[in-house]
Amino acid sequence: MEDREFHVGDVVVFTDSHCEDHNALVTVVWSPVRENGCCNLVYVSGEDSKTDPYGRQIERVTSIVHKDHNGAPGNCWRFPDEEKPVYHEPAER
Repeated sequence: MEDREFHVGDVVVFTDSHCEDHNALVTVVWSPVRENGCCNLVYVSGEDSKTDPYGRQIERVTSIVHKDHNGAPGNCWRFPDEEKPVYHEPAER
């Protein structure tokens, strides 16, 4: 993986625990991508029911690592020009 940087306010793609993608904003950078790219993100909820007078509600996620440092296909982020993580069957259920 190339040594890319990301910063607070950057737009990234967050893949949630259901492997659904969301455009997200970086709110905190805990570590550089070369280590694990850990950060906090905010994104617009994908659920229609999460609407209030201001519009669709926002969701926050914390301690999310870059896709190259995550063993599962969800709960990770990536740069917009990177491919989505590939789903692999769990090693054990």
